[in-house]
Amino acid sequence: MVTEWTYAAPPMVAAFFASAVEFIEAMTVVLAVSATRGWRGAAAGTGLAIAILLVMVAVLGPALTTVPLATMQMVIGGLLLLFGLRWLRKAILRYAGVIPMRDEDAAYAREEATLRLLGRATRRWDPVAVAASFKITMLEGIEVVFVVIAIGAGGTGLLIPASAGALLALILVIVVGALLHRPISSIPENALKFAVGTLLSAFGCFWIGESVGYGWPGGDWSITGLIAAFFAISALTVHPCRLCSRTGTAATNN
Repeated sequence: MVTEWTYAAPPMVAAFFASAVEFIEAMTVVLAVSATRGWRGAAAGTGLAIAILLVMVAVLGPALTTVPLATMQMVIGGLLLLFGLRWLRKAILRYAGVIPMRDEDAAYAREEATLRLLGRATRRWDPVAVAASFKITMLEGIEVVFVVIAIGAGGTGLLIPASAGALLALILVIVVGALLHRPISSIPENALKFAVGTLLSAFGCFWIGESVGYGWPGGDWSITGLIAAFFAISALTVHPCRLCSRTGTAATNN
């Protein structure tokens, strides 16, 4: 039982945090749609997108089991590594002050203003509300599907814990959003992205090594070492980036 838990917990945690980040961004727009155009259209668009995403996971996930594991680990590991490094890069630049931090309250205000320009809903089922909610849920949800399938394809039986982590994140974000009726700005989303980038990079690196037959010290436990290494290197990179940004700004001002 302990062995099964240690095997299933890392992919579940990684999928949970990665999905939570995407779902928070989607919920911000859905809440704006609900406030300005009505909850029926917002709920319909979101529900339709979630149904399609669930079908994608159900169809694509098992289909990947027909591909040789080593090949799948190399391809998926490479994609996860690139995906994670992209998130880490943005997180490092945000903490260094090179690019602004994401502000869910500001994003909500912008979306709300845009929707108000389209006028009030004139029908019970507002096509604008349905389309806006469907679009943002699909855009953010496709990234979730990729992460879930990528994590699930890394080993036998990993799709279920990865899917469970994503589903738990979805339920949590929906419940919190419904209770607050406002953007979930109290959750440190930028910190979550930093953590998710670290997790995905570690998993990607681990599975690339597995695909070429590298014997990781400690087996699956070496993932924790990779996570710590990626986190430490990324955290140490923030300060030099901040200094470079200040130097560049000072040079420009002079």
